[in-house]
Amino acid sequence: MGIGSFIKKQFIDVLQWNEEIDGVLAWRYPMEDFEIQNGAMLTVRESQMAVFINEGQVADVFGPGNHKLTTQTLPLLTNLKNWDKLFASPFKSDVVFFSTRIQTGRKWGTTQAITIRDKDFDMIRVRAFGMYSYRITDPKKFYTEISGTRETYTRDDVEEQLRGITLATMASSLGGANVSFLDMAANQALMAQQIKAELLTSFEKYGVGLDEFNVASVSLPDELKAALDERISAGMKGGLSANKMAGFTQYQVASSIPLAAQNEGGLAGLGAGLSAGIGFGQVMSQGIANAIAPAAAANATAAAQLDDTLESRLEKLKSLMDKGLISVVDYDAAKAEILKKLIG
Repeated sequence: MGIGSFIKKQFIDVLQWNEEIDGVLAWRYPMEDFEIQNGAMLTVRESQMAVFINEGQVADVFGPGNHKLTTQTLPLLTNLKNWDKLFASPFKSDVVFFSTRIQTGRKWGTTQAITIRDKDFDMIRVRAFGMYSYRITDPKKFYTEISGTRETYTRDDVEEQLRGITLATMASSLGGANVSFLDMAANQALMAQQIKAELLTSFEKYGVGLDEFNVASVSLPDELKAALDERISAGMKGGLSANKMAGFTQYQVASSIPLAAQNEGGLAGLGAGLSAGIGFGQVMSQGIANAIAPAAAANATAAAQLDDTLESRLEKLKSLMDKGLISVVDYDAAKAEILKKLIG
């Protein structure tokens, strides 16, 4: 290269990024035909990091501060570019700035219901929505795994990928959790904590740190809502054990009898569906007996306890009157109220 050509060369004295546009996460300094002068200044602000790229390879990473670019501050790049020869080997590498500010108020959601495995209901489909915040923590990983050689890389670009990671992690996290989905749906903070623990690892692989994650709403499919309504109506709580499943089945049979009476064919239609050799009357009687017996026994016990309580109160009132602690008028009035409850 002649001396004239050398003088015409344009050199960069200062490299910096002012972040004029919000939402840009990575920005490549426009080199074009410029070359970085030996001793140039690199300004990296508190909310930024800068990466030097040489022939597709990450050479050096700079944190916040003012850096004078010399063979001492760019040891890796010096070895790559033979900077010890100064301008005999032109210094022209890509410089990419990264914003490390926390990106707050970002929304996530299931555009379509996702299928998860649940210990109570086996396979269910759910939709969920919420918000999260994140930041770039490792620009080298972010560059090599996500942003690459683009001139700019925005929040919208990366969040397309983060949403996919979030949904995949959500499905595996909830599906493999020891806590049932219903318990987590009732406590959205617990659900968010479960998902966030898994997302931290998933995001870290791409140089992204998850700051906050919350679940704002959970939408259950109609069929699951109906199943829950039946389960609540049957007085069932907790997991579906074998005994509870049997109780749930009895409840469904009992519920089907009045519905069958309204349909064409009435109860005969329901009886026709029962197995041959078993009379519908037997099945219905047995089912009703099984359903009524526990309630009748409970009612009888409660009535006996009430009678004992009322009789005890009468005896106590009589004793108080005999001791002169209450008048005969007071005793008669209280006695009348108790007898009214006792004999109806």
